[in-house]
Amino acid sequence: MRTQTAAGLCVTVMAAGMLLAPSGAAARTAAPTASFDISDATTYTRGVVTWNDRSVTVTGEHSSPSADDCRATWVYTFDIARNRLGSKGMGFVCDRTTTYDFTVPADTDGGADLVTVCLDDHDLNDLKCDSFSKP
Repeated sequence: MRTQTAAGLCVTVMAAGMLLAPSGAAARTAAPTASFDISDATTYTRGVVTWNDRSVTVTGEHSSPSADDCRATWVYTFDIARNRLGSKGMGFVCDRTTTYDFTVPADTDGGADLVTVCLDDHDLNDLKCDSFSKP
């Protein structure tokens, strides 16, 4: 039978606890996301919304094959009571396809509860929109 001193037992327990505890990266959960694909005739915006603590990140691409039919992607964030927290858009695309990556503010505890993504015309009128509740 093997005996350990109290100090030795303490070190053994602490070392075991450190081995069992998840690392900082492993302990974090992935940020919630939602995919979108909004089209109007031959134009579209598609991508992913990622919820952060006080903002949302929007990545994707938008396209308009016509030089006369420019489009923009516009995103709105809302709190749980549906008060607008922020909005931001990605500039016009005409006669091409381009990618985007931008952040929209949602500066409240818990961040945005609802996000609306819109495909806008050349006058920034919302043509088609889709809304997503935070998962």
